[in-house]
Amino acid sequence: MKALQAGLFLCLCASSSFAENFLVLPFFNSEKTNNIDWVGESISEAVREALASEGVLTLDGRARDEAYRRLSIKPYTSLTKASVIRLAESLDADQVIFGSFELLPADTTGASQDSKAKGSLRIHAQAIDLRKARRGPEFTEFGALEDLGRLQSHLAWQTLQFVLAGRNPTEDEFRQRQPVVRVDAIESYIRGRLATAPEQKLKYFAQAIRLEPAYSQANFELGRLQFQKKNYRAATDLLQKVNNVDVHYREANFLLGLSRYHLNEFAGSEQAFRIVAQQVPLSEVLNNLGAAQSRLGQTTALENFQKALEGDPADLVYHFNVGYALLQQGELDKAADRFRAVLDRNPDDVEATTMLGRCLQKSAAKTTPRSQGTERLKDTYQESTYWQLKAVLEPKRQVR
Repeated sequence: MKALQAGLFLCLCASSSFAENFLVLPFFNSEKTNNIDWVGESISEAVREALASEGVLTLDGRARDEAYRRLSIKPYTSLTKASVIRLAESLDADQVIFGSFELLPADTTGASQDSKAKGSLRIHAQAIDLRKARRGPEFTEFGALEDLGRLQSHLAWQTLQFVLAGRNPTEDEFRQRQPVVRVDAIESYIRGRLATAPEQKLKYFAQAIRLEPAYSQANFELGRLQFQKKNYRAATDLLQKVNNVDVHYREANFLLGLSRYHLNEFAGSEQAFRIVAQQVPLSEVLNNLGAAQSRLGQTTALENFQKALEGDPADLVYHFNVGYALLQQGELDKAADRFRAVLDRNPDDVEATTMLGRCLQKSAAKTTPRSQGTERLKDTYQESTYWQLKAVLEPKRQVR
């Protein structure tokens, strides 16, 4: 990852035509009714995920929230265009999408109470191109609050039309990729995203899945929480339900690979890591793929460990795993070099000391029960830098 970041920096310094970065802000509530601020967050997330799923570089919610905090701007409040631009510039965004919504009482719409039971929603969105210092298009959606899923989906598709300029999917194709979700499930999911307490998050995401079992984003978020709690069986059941067009699909498979590894399901682990490696060959992915292959007794493990090390030569985990794989194959002198590299940086590494001793004593390379499972895993996954670098090197191929 560090080598990849260095490559990205050099590319950005050498070129001023790198791919545009989009910021999507929460839509503010014109009626100032605090208990429906989740609607504005939902609209924003629907647009951001639609862009990201089509390969457009987008800033995540954590970066956005940090910018709000740094500039002392309260989220979900009405923003002037000057404030919008300040937020975008603070995050080096090239394009910013923002807007507002209002909930109109049911009896003002002229429609039946059955179809407008909770009132009608009017959504207004607009874009600003900061690089060209000009306003982009404006979009409006109107319909029942119960139809929020359909309204924000159509808005997201309209935004894609503008951003991708003819390279966007048709609306029918987009709806197949991004199925409409019922409003109560959306509310539970977004409230889970906004909650700060882990138990509250668990409750809301579980409720979203009860209401909409195939809700891909909710399955991912609850699966990630279960993984963090080391409930690997529950995590496995949830993460494998994430849709293959979901922007979280690769991360879901990374966590799925780790979960299955911890459950000693190494064939399933290898399959999950292989899916990710084919699209995002990050060092941490290749390393974990190698670890699963090593537990399966596959000689290809060494190749993937070496690729991981080439991607980040300073990482001690990769040095150790290359050494371990070489030891397994009887390359004792080469293995000793890798374990020395680990100990040069961390003299207190007991396992590396033991493995180096085996190499120097010319011990049999065959794995013993005591040393099985010695491979070291990476449990962090960050693919944004990879896509940013790829967009710089291949600016015409941003769809993934």
